Amino acid sequence: MKNYLILGLVLLFSVAFTANKNGYAVGDIATDFSLKNVNGEMVSLKDYEDAKGYIVIFTCNTCPYSIAYEDRIIALQSKYAEQGFPVIAINPNDDKKSPKDSFEKMKVRAKEKMFNFPYVYDETQEVTKAYGATNTPHVYVLDAKRTVKYIGAIDNNTKSAADADKKYVEDAVNALLAGKEVPVEKTKAIGCTIKWAL
Repeated sequence: MKNYLILGLVLLFSVAFTANKNGYAVGDIATDFSLKNVNGEMVSLKDYEDAKGYIVIFTCNTCPYSIAYEDRIIALQSKYAEQGFPVIAINPNDDKKSPKDSFEKMKVRAKEKMFNFPYVYDETQEVTKAYGATNTPHVYVLDAKRTVKYIGAIDNNTKSAADADKKYVEDAVNALLAGKEVPVEKTKAIGCTIKWAL
């Protein structure tokens, strides 16, 4: 009997570990974070007291896919921040593996592109691991309670915003604002792999 109890506990912990090791799934509650923005201030989800949700985007300075989406990320902030869905962009890359993704270089890029959203650095990569992000860009749309409602790509055409006929993030946010179910909850994030520290 004792052996069965031990085996049961081992299996329970194994399942719990398996469920969390790959990051969040749709329906999970995301924990808050506190990361340094390019303006030197710390940014947390709790800072947005009136938020109806959040658009959390893992992105960087150097990935061609991230660069291709910069204007679309700016547009998401312009369109949705005032409606209660701010963009928070997180650079997950280790700056030793990718020196052009350093905090100093982030400040330069944010100024060059006139980013209208917080661009924060996950220096320890703990937030990135918690979310389970694998690529840049990789998007997580959360509701006001930080429940994950959508995970994946911004849209279905990296090369051309005009030619994208599936705007996954916009569709998810529009649905949440209307009190409806998100039409597509998960897509494959297309982009560069995250540069992990050793």
